[in-house]
Parts: sequence; C-alpha cells; structure tokens
Amino acid sequence: LPRFRKGSGCWGLNCLSVSAGGSASGRPPERRVGGAAFGQPEELTMSKNNNFDIQSTFCVLCGRTDDCPEKYGEKRTYVEYDLTVHYYCLLMSSGIWQRGEEGEGVDGFLITDIRKEVNRAAKLKCNICKKKGASIGCVAPKCKRSYHFPCGVQKECIFQFMEDFRSYCWEHKPVQKFPDKESRGTSQCTICLDLVEQLPIYTVLKSPCCKNAWFHRECLQYQALSAGIFFFRCTVCNNKDKFQKEMLRMGIHIPEKDASWELEENAYQELLQCYQHCDVKRCLCKKGRDYNEPDSKWEIKRCQCCGSRGTHLACSSMKSWEQNWECMECRSIFAKSGNYSKQKKRSLATSEKTDGTTCWLEEPSPKCPRQSRESQRNFLLQSPKIMCQNNLSPCSHLELPASNRVTMSLSPLMSNGNWSLRKKHLRKQRREVSNILKELKLQVNTKTTRLNINAENIWNSALKGFRQRNFSATNTIEIKFTNCKNRSKADTSPASKHCFFQLLMLHLQNSSLFEGSSAKNLSLDFQAVKENLYFEAGKMIAVSLVHGGPSPGFFSKTLFNCLVYGPENVKPALEDVADVNVAQTIKMIKYADSLSSLQSTIHDCYEFLAAAGCLRPITALCDKNMLVNDILIHHVIKRITSPLESFRQGLKTLGVLEKMQMHPDAFSSILCHKPERLSAETICDLFAIHSSSDVNKVEGADFWMSYLQDVESGESVVTLEDILFFVTGSFSIPPVGFDPEPTIKFLHIMHPVRNRLLHCLELPITKTYEQFKNKMEFTIRNTLRVERE
Repeated sequence: LPRFRKGSGCWGLNCLSVSAGGSASGRPPERRVGGAAFGQPEELTMSKNNNFDIQSTFCVLCGRTDDCPEKYGEKRTYVEYDLTVHYYCLLMSSGIWQRGEEGEGVDGFLITDIRKEVNRAAKLKCNICKKKGASIGCVAPKCKRSYHFPCGVQKECIFQFMEDFRSYCWEHKPVQKFPDKESRGTSQCTICLDLVEQLPIYTVLKSPCCKNAWFHRECLQYQALSAGIFFFRCTVCNNKDKFQKEMLRMGIHIPEKDASWELEENAYQELLQCYQHCDVKRCLCKKGRDYNEPDSKWEIKRCQCCGSRGTHLACSSMKSWEQNWECMECRSIFAKSGNYSKQKKRSLATSEKTDGTTCWLEEPSPKCPRQSRESQRNFLLQSPKIMCQNNLSPCSHLELPASNRVTMSLSPLMSNGNWSLRKKHLRKQRREVSNILKELKLQVNTKTTRLNINAENIWNSALKGFRQRNFSATNTIEIKFTNCKNRSKADTSPASKHCFFQLLMLHLQNSSLFEGSSAKNLSLDFQAVKENLYFEAGKMIAVSLVHGGPSPGFFSKTLFNCLVYGPENVKPALEDVADVNVAQTIKMIKYADSLSSLQSTIHDCYEFLAAAGCLRPITALCDKNMLVNDILIHHVIKRITSPLESFRQGLKTLGVLEKMQMHPDAFSSILCHKPERLSAETICDLFAIHSSSDVNKVEGADFWMSYLQDVESGESVVTLEDILFFVTGSFSIPPVGFDPEPTIKFLHIMHPVRNRLLHCLELPITKTYEQFKNKMEFTIRNTLRVERE
C-alpha cells in the first residue's frame, strides 16, 4: 500500500490544509477545552464505569496498554465508539489525515478514517517487533520500513511534529552536525544539571544557539510539554525561534498551550503577601518576631534588596524615615562584590536598651562614618576605636596596599611630600621588576604557539589553550580571536595578545578563585581544586608577566606574603576575612568586654568553632586574643592550604615565583597595586623620538609635548590611555615593558600613522600647533571608534 503523506502545515500545531477528495483537511490544534490538554468534543468525552477498565484497554494502532503521555501522547478512550488510541500514534500514522472539523470525530480525524487506517495497518508488519499493525512508515526514498510509534521510540526513530509530520527510521533519521575540531567530553545538562556526554547520539541534543549548551533528550521533552510553545526556549540564552526550529527537527514535540505553571490556580498567590518577620539575631519585641505595628518602633522594615528578610525598627536602631536597611545575606553578597551602597550605614556595635541591658544590633552606629569606596566592606571588620577618617585621596587605592588602606590616612602620616616620595619609590620598584622580567623573557624562543580564543568565553578558551599538548610557556604566544565579526582574517597582532591577557586578568580578579573586594585572597572552591584550576591560574599570571601582559594588581598583602615567605610565617588580619558572617563572629569575640559575654558568644558560635578546630578553654578575658588569632589563621590560611600550594606551583612557571622570593618589594609593587595612572611625562618618556635630517625635530617635539599636556589637563576629546592604545593596543604599560620600545617619527604625511607590530607612531609635520592637534584627535578618535564597532 502507498504511504499517504500529510499536507503542508506550520509546526504541527495549527490546522493543516490537505486536499483529499475535494474536502479541506488538517491537523488538530491542541487547545484546552474544558480543562483538557487536547481538544475533545463534548459527545466524545471519556467515561469510566464498572464495566470498562480504561487502564487495560489497547490502543487500536499500536496494540499497547501503556498510558505514558510524555512518550506516546495522551491515551484517550471513547466508550461510544469502543475506541482507544494514543494521541501520538494517531498523529503520526501515515495513511490518515484530518477531513473533519475540529469538533468532529477525534480532533478532526473522522471515526471512519481511523477504522480504515487500522485496517490498512493490520496488513503491515512492524520491522522492530515483527507484529502486525505498523501504521507509521519512514519517509526516506526507497525505504520500506514500517513500525509502531512506541517501537519507533524504542528504536530511536525521529518523529517530527511539524509541517507534514514526517517520521524517519533509525537508519535515515536526521542528526545534528558537530564541527570536527570540537572537543569531546562531558558537560552538565542545563536542565537537570547531571553530566551529559558531548556526543552526536539520540539521547543527547545540542543547542543550536549556544556552543556549550547540552541537554538530555528526555529533559528537553519534559520541558517542552511543561513550557509549551510560548515559553519553550534555550535555557542559556533564551533564544526561541532558532532553538524551537532545531528541536522540532530533532523530534521534540512542542504543544500549543500555556505553560503548566500558568494554569495552576492561585500559583502566584504568595507574591501578594508582604514578608512580616524580624530576622535580626536578638529580637527586642516582647510580642514576638511576627508582631508588626505600623508607624511605631515595632514596624517591620524589609530588606531593600531582596525583600525576604525583615527587622523591627527598634531591633536595628532605625528611624521610621530610613529606607536603606539590608539583611546580612545581601550585605555579604555586596561585600564580596565590592558594591556597597554609597549611603552611610552604621557599623556593628553594642547598644543599650532602655532597661540598661546590652544587646547586639545588626545595624551600625551613626557615629562611625563609612570609609573610602575601596575599603567600604571593611566597616564590619573594623573596631570603632580604630576606624580611619574618610579622607583618603581618590588615587589612594592605586598606591596603598590593602592592609594599609584600612587604617591609614594621608594626614598627618602621609603629607603631600611623603606621598610624592612614595610614588617615586613605587616607580623605582617597577623599573626594577621590569628589568627582572626582561631577564626571564630571554627564555622565550621564536617557536610560535597559537591560541584560538573566544572573547565571550575567555576562561574556557584560555584554559583549553594552556592545557593543549603542544603548549609551552617558553614559546612565543600568538593570539587569534575566533569570534571576530566582519573580518576575512582574524587579527593575530601583538595588540590581540595584550587584549587577551587583559581580559584574562580581569576574569581572574572576578572569578570564584579569589575573594575580597579590592585586595583579594584565595578562596576555597572545591570544584576548582578538583579541576586543578588554581595551578592554571598561577601559570597564567606568570605567563602574562613574562610575555608582556598586565599584572594582576589585586593581591592582598597577606596573599603575597604567603607566596613569598610561606604561610607559616604570615599573621593574617581581620580585613583579610571576606565572609561577613565570619568577620562578625570574630568581631563579637574580639570586642567582648566581659568574661560572661565572651562565653555567651562562644556558646552561640560553638558549631562554627568546633568545625574550625578552634575550641579552647576560656578562663580569662585575655584568652579571646588567642582565640581570634586561631580563627584568623584557620579561615585565611589553613583553610586554603591546598589551593595555595597549587597556586604557588603555577607561579613557578618561567621562574616567576623564585624571582618574587628574591625581590619581594619589587614584585609587590605590581602584584598588590594597580598600574600607575598615565601622565604626560610618562608617555613622553615612553616614546623615543626619531627624525630624519630634513625635519625640525625640536618643533615637532614641542607640538607633541604640548598635545600630551592638553590631553592630561582634559582639553582634548581623547585620553592618554587612548593614545597608548592607538599605538600599542594596550591601555596600560605592562610590567615587562614594550618590545620593541615605542618610537615616534616626524614625517611629511597628512595624518598620524601607527604600526602596532613595531610600536611606532608616525606624526605629521605641521606649521601650527592647532593643525597638529586637529589631525591627532581626528585620526585617533575615528580609528578607535571603528575598532570598537
């Protein structure tokens, strides 16, 4: 018998048009009628009675009693017609189409047509189970395989619930295309989060819009049935059109219905309820934590960030007009990200109640002002007695170590003269470390190793490149960005290498391998330990320093000292604790003013101290100092012993760690401090001026220096960083310096010309300074704009 194909249609969801005997026909739309998942006319509704067991009835097409809507579609029984059928078996059968209206028969399939299809299939043997009744055939030319729908699912056939509802046997089924060079391994299914093999097999599907998104087929099918056509999309990038088209091609059924969560009655009722509970550690309200009296001190104020934590105004010493209360969870997140609000908050302190008793408050005292932006998170880590005044200069975070930033101010300890001397000292140390790194760079040979980097996934592509078999830290590194748009050939110039290392250092600074706001220590990430990522991070930093990349600049003094002198010789400070809850515990112990309050605090945090191995007998108030020291050593050093050792091994690459230990002051200037802000003097000293015999070198140099001074003073549309990037491709001067050293030539040309390969800038000779300035700004501004686009 010939296999009848369905007519053309759209997504297998709306009615299809097929000419058959002059009558219009189409697939049934899946609509909800009377709360059902599929359209059913009222006269064909299923019924249950004592004389008819629905669960034991057989599907007239596949002959099975299975009732699994996720695999075979809804199983429907129509008592009036003595008919039971799986929805997918009916939908995919080859010799039937819709000839009736939506309310006729079974979703437009007439009962007479269904019986004819049953009779037709009764003559065909299934190529899988060898039984009669195979109503589905493969659409591949010259393929004569027939099978039941459940058998096809078991044999991993593909059924496309779109257009003319094609089915493909296990030999001719469509497969997803995988690049030959794409790595094979395992990743997480982004739906169930279990491991999935990155292989082109039936049970695994790959997102067409996200390179690293993999799914189990079963997970995708469940999600599609739950989300429906309006909400089914890529779980990574939320792409809908491209994602649905590919999933339909690969046999995922996407019903036309609202998402299941939209159909639940009162599904979002809890969102209409306001959170009314006091969550501070010591609630002062005698009527309980749930008591709320508006316009009084017992009014509950909710966290301004999450809204899922609250406090009585009195319990946090707040006024009725204050709006900036944050719970401890949100404050901890802000502390780790360094994004505290600029509004003043009060530090953790003791406050006396009206009855004279002392209680710990979650909110700080208004007498303790916040510090500079760079040390905002330390308001929980500082005693009110040693809080520094908020008078650090705007550039103090560039030059002061993290340990000094907390307690130092420019006056009177740091006068302008002393500050200038300190800057000169840092410059001297950076010149010293530059010479050291140039010595290490002599190990680099001319053999080239190319790394293909995806800037949107900088960490994984860098990790893949550093772990490839032919990678060697002594080879010259060439970077090729593989996701460049509108380029016939990707850029592999030295500027690409500067950009790569800059993005890599920025990623490391914000990664889970480090914790803290500005001055960072190593964190404890068990997954990173398992994957040996701390070693790779140390190796990347060492390679960046020697190969001309930027320095990290975010190491805390404690982390640097642990690397140089060994963790056993380092005494951590309170500001090294990034976890706000741990810092709060340490503060409560450190500033306990009586033995009873100290013992009470220890009792409250007994589990934490026991887990840290810091429990010790407390017989006097002075014992708190040893206890605080034990907690600091455990949390900052002992807890990260394994990551620290792995990180040190990585820094040994190219002999960087050995030089750090030999010249600690010099390396501290680049690892614990951000690069010095560019100045006109710095740029002028960086570029060596070359001229030909017919050029007035003095006049050209005067114009160049005057222009740099205008840029520094803000009288230009470009910045000194723009000029440096225009010539070298780097926004800052790398610790090792530029190779070759930047040069300037004055020539009879129309506009400035740069050569990033040689770090050479060719400048035009002009009669007036205004002409020189206009040409410089026009060229630099437009060139950088084009590059950004």
